[in-house]
Amino acid sequence: MTATTPQFSAPSPADYPQPAPRPSELTVDVAIVGGGIVGLTLAAALGDSGMQIAVIEAQTAAAAASRQRAYAFSLTSADIFKGLGLWPQIGPHICHFDQVQLSDGDYGKVVRFLPSDLGTDAVYYGAEHRVLMAALQGAIAAFPNIHYLCSATLGETHNQGECTVAAVSTPEGIVTVRSPLFVAADGKGSSLRQRSGIGSFGWRYRQSCVTTVLEPEQSHRNTAYERFWPSGPFAILPLPGQRCQVVWTAPHAEAEAILHLPEAEFMAELQKRYGHQMGHLRRLTAPAMFPVQLMQCDRYVLPRLALVGDAAHSCHPVGGQGLNMGIRDAAALAEVLTAARQQGKDLGSLTVLRCYERWRRRENWVILSFTDGLTRIFSNQLLPVVVLRRSGLWALSHVPPLKRLALQLMTGRLGRVPRLAQLGQQKLS
Repeated sequence: MTATTPQFSAPSPADYPQPAPRPSELTVDVAIVGGGIVGLTLAAALGDSGMQIAVIEAQTAAAAASRQRAYAFSLTSADIFKGLGLWPQIGPHICHFDQVQLSDGDYGKVVRFLPSDLGTDAVYYGAEHRVLMAALQGAIAAFPNIHYLCSATLGETHNQGECTVAAVSTPEGIVTVRSPLFVAADGKGSSLRQRSGIGSFGWRYRQSCVTTVLEPEQSHRNTAYERFWPSGPFAILPLPGQRCQVVWTAPHAEAEAILHLPEAEFMAELQKRYGHQMGHLRRLTAPAMFPVQLMQCDRYVLPRLALVGDAAHSCHPVGGQGLNMGIRDAAALAEVLTAARQQGKDLGSLTVLRCYERWRRRENWVILSFTDGLTRIFSNQLLPVVVLRRSGLWALSHVPPLKRLALQLMTGRLGRVPRLAQLGQQKLS
């Protein structure tokens, strides 16, 4: 029997971090541009480091937390949040995936990933943006050394030798922020990355994703689905409250047409791919669409600058890797900076920052290649490719070491695990 998940109550406006009176000048050890999940994870990870931290967020705290989105949340991301001491706020309001089913369209063979395959309490988790943000915003509000500048716009930046100086527009006026290190956590369109001139490698897929949240007639049984169709993957993520988020990938023109279908026709098309295992489906949110691309920056660091999350890389949503890569970036950078601080090193020096770049850029390449390969192999209908991938599905089902290796890769437990995640595992045990 599936346990009932406690209802998450969205914070009231008074519960969000409130802007405090700001000085006209602010000198910090690390300035983080972008107060989303990745930026706030980095800030929270540095909260007890003894450093002064600034978070520069373009939106209000409430607006930043209100995004209607859910994520596949990996075991390592969960361990990092446990290491931050945030699991009591998050754990009761996320969905534990008791099973993940992987299949090739209507091919009868299904690969089932179970918690017992890794000896964990879940294969993955389903976490909503507002739940993660509420926990993170509450965490950084408890640290007097974290300065949270909301509704703030980054103006011109100037290198002054051992620090970078930026003019930041806030509702209270202009704040001059000085820091030896600025971190770009401001997403795919990162203004800091663009100003730096850092190049990137990648391409746009000929696909877009349509997402919506549904309420099925029957229990989702905490089971997630990743179904590969020739037009693109179709994912079903179980959420608390017996809801599911769908991520429906299709060629651009088809996705655009799907987005604008009348609700009855939209649901009829969706049900064909979703299946009838949960009975009748009711749509809870209007569908939204976003393009899909692969992007890897040529470098993650320059003197006085580091890139994390979507500012550094972007991948196909298959496998739910994007946010989890960014959370590991944040934990890794925090670990590198904390060690450098303890050794009296310049936080913005290339000597320090390249330790982070070597760690994360290589590991992210593996995930980018993995998600790109999955997409290409499962969308190809040439007979030799079809035979190859279905043989691969058979191997995943019948060769336990291979299945475990695939799970370790997808859950972030393959490669160098941040100390914060190791701490989270120790707290669990």
